[in-house]
Amino acid sequence: MKVTATKLRAELYRILDEILETGQPVEVTRQKGTLVIKRATSSRRRKRKKPSSNPNVMVGHPDDFIHFDWSGAWKPTL
Repeated sequence: MKVTATKLRAELYRILDEILETGQPVEVTRQKGTLVIKRATSSRRRKRKKPSSNPNVMVGHPDDFIHFDWSGAWKPTL
C-alpha cells in the first residue's frame, strides 16, 4: 500500500494496526523521498543482560552493614 505522509498522520494507528495484522509493508511518499514501514522480523523482546560480577558491590540488607567492623579493610591513602 502507498500513502502520503499527510494520510499517514491522519490515520496512523489504523495503518499501524493493518501492518501488524497483515504483515504487508506500507510505502510513505514525501517530497524528499519514499520510506517503507514494515513489521519487524522478530517480535520477541530482547533479554536483559545479567549484570557482571563486581567485587565493589555489596549484597545484603543495609542494616547488616551498620555495625560492621571496617577497621581491618580500611586503608586510607594520602
